[in-house]
Amino acid sequence: MNSIIWLIGAVVHYLTIALFVYIVIDLLVKFGVLNAYNQVVQVVMNFLSRVFEPMLRPIRSILPDLGGIDISPVILVLLLQFAVRLLNEVARGL
Repeated sequence: MNSIIWLIGAVVHYLTIALFVYIVIDLLVKFGVLNAYNQVVQVVMNFLSRVFEPMLRPIRSILPDLGGIDISPVILVLLLQFAVRLLNEVARGL
């Protein structure tokens, strides 16, 4: 059981890092630092958006409009971390 919890924690950790990379690359493209027509940038952004947009879309639909500020990635990270901590506490209780 401990190895499964460790694996889930590791997956959440790497998802958090990948989400941070997705946010940074998206900001760099929006500010014109990275060329959006670069094939490497397109492939990376396409992959990361396919991973994270299904998780972010429901959060965005619940949140009110904050004037162009998107806090859904922060909420996603908090939810993922909460789930891992809850899983750890449940496993310790068993």
